[in-house]
Amino acid sequence: MNKKVRIQDIADALGISRNTVSKAINNSEGLADETREKILQKAIEMGYKQFSYVRNIAELAMPQAANEDGSYAEFKGEIALFTTIFINPSHFATLLLDRFQRELLQLGYTLNTHRVDIDNLKNKTLPITFSKERARAIICFEMFDWEYDEMLCTLGLPTLFVDGPCRIFGKTLPSDQLLMDNTAGISKLIMDMLQAGKNRIGFIGNYEHCESFFERYLAFHGTMTLNNEPVNKEWIIKENHKEMMIEPFRNMKELPDLFICANDFVAIDAMQVLRNMGKSIPQDVMIAGFDDSVDSRLVEPQLTTVHIHSQIMAYSATQLLISRIEEPTLDYRTVYTETELIYRKSASL
Repeated sequence: MNKKVRIQDIADALGISRNTVSKAINNSEGLADETREKILQKAIEMGYKQFSYVRNIAELAMPQAANEDGSYAEFKGEIALFTTIFINPSHFATLLLDRFQRELLQLGYTLNTHRVDIDNLKNKTLPITFSKERARAIICFEMFDWEYDEMLCTLGLPTLFVDGPCRIFGKTLPSDQLLMDNTAGISKLIMDMLQAGKNRIGFIGNYEHCESFFERYLAFHGTMTLNNEPVNKEWIIKENHKEMMIEPFRNMKELPDLFICANDFVAIDAMQVLRNMGKSIPQDVMIAGFDDSVDSRLVEPQLTTVHIHSQIMAYSATQLLISRIEEPTLDYRTVYTETELIYRKSASL
C-alpha cells in the first residue's frame, strides 16, 4: 500500500517550511508565482491526494474555456512563455498576451510564464518552473540574448520569437518570428517632415538591442538616404536610457528638427533629459516614439508614435505556433503585422 503523502513530506522534499507548502496548496496570498508553481508541481509528482486528478501543473492551472457549442476543448498541453522582464501594463505585449491566452484556451492549451533571470542567461540554464516534458511549444518576449535563444532552439520544441535578437550580422535563428511593421510609420513620418521643409532628423536608441530597434533605425537611415538627405552622426544617440543620453545631448552644437526614438520609453527618457537642459518640446525639438504605449498618452506633450495592433499580433502568434506544432517540418517564417502612425503634440506639422 502506497504511503499517504503529507504536507510535511512535500516540505521536506523541497527543503522549505510546512507553512509555505500549505499556503501554496490553499492558494493563499504572500507567495511568489515561481515558488507556488514549484510547490504544486512537487505535490503532483509525489501524488498528494488533492491533485490526484491531474498529471501536471499545466492541467491544474488551466481555466475551463467553453467553445461556442458549450463543449470544452480537450487539454493538449502547455505553451511556455519565456521572458526576461516583468511585463507591466505599459508594455505593448500586455493586450497581446491577454488575447493570445484566450485564443489558446479555446484550442486546449494553457499559457504559463517562465521568467529567465540573469543567472539563466549567464549559465544557459532553463527557469526552474519550466518542464520540457509538459511543454508543447515556447513563445519568447523580450528575449534578445542571441546565444541563449540559440540554446532554446535546440530543445526540440516549436519556438516563436515575438521580436527577437538583432540580425545585424546576418545570422538567423532556426525559429518562426513575429514582428510588427517597423518601417512604414517611420518612413511616412520622415516623408511628411521633408515635405514640410523639416529635413534635420536624428535617431535615439541602441539599434543593436533587438530586431525591431534595428529595423526602425534602418527605416530612418534608408528613408533619409533615398531622399538624398544627409544623416548627421551627431544626431544619432545609440543609447536606450536617459542617464546615457545626457552627455551626447550636451555635446551637440545644435538640435535637429526631430528625433525619432526606438520606442516610447526611449522617447520619454529623451524628453526628460531635454527638459532638464531647459529645452521645450516641440518648440525646440520634436520627439516621436514607437509602440503607442499607455505612457505615450500620459506625458505632456502627448507623444507622436506608431501604434501596434496587438489583437492581430495575438491571432498571428496563435496561428504560427499551432501550425508549427501540427507541421514541425514547415520552413521557418517571419510574419509582420500592420502598424499605424499616430500624430500627437510632441511632433506635428
